[in-house]
Amino acid sequence: MHNLDGFMDTFTEFFGWDFGSLWQTANQRRCEAFLCADRVIEAAGSHQYMMLVIIEAVKPVYHEWSAAFKYKCASRCVTKGDEAVTASNYEMAVELYSAGISLDSSCESLFARRCKANLTRRLYTEALDDAGKVIELNPSSYTGYKLKYAVLHEVRRYDEAIEALKIMLFKLDNAIDPKIRELRQQYVSPSEAHDAIQRAIHIQLENAPLRLVNTFTGRLCDRQTQINTFIKSEKYKEVLSSLMAHATLQTELIKAIVTEYFSWVMLSHRWENKEPRLHDIQDKDVYSLTPLGTVAKLQSFCKTARDAGYRWAWSDTCCIDQSNNFELQESVNSMFVWYRHSALTIIYLADVLPWSEPGALANSTWNTRGWTVQEFLAPHTVRFYRADWTLYLNDRSPNHKTSLAIMQELEDSTGIDAQALVAFRPGMRGAREKLRWASSRVTTLQEDIAYSLFGIFHVHLPVIYGEKRQNALGRLLQEIIAHSGDITPLDWIGKASEFNSCLPADITSYKASPCMLSSLPEDEMKMSVSMLRNTVSGVDFETVYPP
Repeated sequence: MHNLDGFMDTFTEFFGWDFGSLWQTANQRRCEAFLCADRVIEAAGSHQYMMLVIIEAVKPVYHEWSAAFKYKCASRCVTKGDEAVTASNYEMAVELYSAGISLDSSCESLFARRCKANLTRRLYTEALDDAGKVIELNPSSYTGYKLKYAVLHEVRRYDEAIEALKIMLFKLDNAIDPKIRELRQQYVSPSEAHDAIQRAIHIQLENAPLRLVNTFTGRLCDRQTQINTFIKSEKYKEVLSSLMAHATLQTELIKAIVTEYFSWVMLSHRWENKEPRLHDIQDKDVYSLTPLGTVAKLQSFCKTARDAGYRWAWSDTCCIDQSNNFELQESVNSMFVWYRHSALTIIYLADVLPWSEPGALANSTWNTRGWTVQEFLAPHTVRFYRADWTLYLNDRSPNHKTSLAIMQELEDSTGIDAQALVAFRPGMRGAREKLRWASSRVTTLQEDIAYSLFGIFHVHLPVIYGEKRQNALGRLLQEIIAHSGDITPLDWIGKASEFNSCLPADITSYKASPCMLSSLPEDEMKMSVSMLRNTVSGVDFETVYPP
């Protein structure tokens, strides 16, 4: 360039030609020609080159022209860039906005536009740099923080995204322009979002067990620990960040995320010797325990629940503090509800071998136990597993209640009609038939034959271990008859109860098919029901179990 300058100086001296001026004029004409042809990227490049090589002494001469040219060319870059965005040509939009920035690096709107285009192209580093430049150029504006939030949320840096959004809300709250302050109404505050999530969690956990095993960590957690785990999770930060960016609370989104996170899996199984209890796993990692016997069963259950996509799992062996009478009362009366609202109930058939033929389910010991009646009637979704934790009949459908073969096998072996097996509704209707379902079942504790039916009949009664079978069954039958007026439970064959001679001493008295009872006169019916009702003590049925 130095030699060229000397060459042009020589020509100027001998011939009076001002080659420097001619060269600058030519470059001006070239820049303007590109701009007139709407080739704005080339126009911007030519201007940048011209101003780079021009000697400093003469630059002031071209200042006015340069400023006017930059303004026109940058404006056109914005227009064409916006057109490219409309046409979804984001790569071209970035080039056009970049050309505009090369002409005017103090224009925050150009950086903002390029940030959005880069974000759409998933060029997150570039987009974040542009957002930072907007903040640098105008620290008092909310725009840069809004852009920064969008990028950080997209790359799942939720803590930083939430902080950026908080600053943006502060800028909006304190803006001088009232129109900008009105924009604050388009966003939810962090406290509003947090409270909405807490309400959704409370509703979700109302029908959940008191304790659950975290299938990812193997740790037993009470409700507060579950909530704390969620609030520390990336999922919570994600939903909080999402909610804050909307004008109204997205209740359906909150419900969906909370339901997904807190969904639990229940275990239905036949108790074996030395099942792990609460004290055996409290403050321990289930997966780190020696995998022998029933501990291995618990570990496999938790892993199966985890592999199915669920974080929480419940087993009656270790998730209830059986030394706490209050908790035991609540658990027995709530168990049907827990199974009912579970996302999945896994039914483990310890005595059904991998090579077993169809019919093995019907002959399983699991199919003889008292508690298991409600454990397969209550859930909406169940899956049966064999001794090696493979699916029964190799049926890989997500819900075995949709399996005709499995439901037919259960119907044949239990005498429970298919409709009830698939879509059971608790209540006192058909009391005599429900009692027949349980008549062949056995329980380890004699009172449990009655307690295991509380949920099926939708009743809430005190749990009094030690009261003996006749009292437990008698209290249940009195509750049914007194509150429903249904006298079919009086149709039984066998030994009378010492609790009430109108009632049977044992559930086996309902094995026989019901006979056709002649109707009692209305006054006798009312008197009989009234007598039974007067013997029922405790809380009001409708209060405990609203319809």
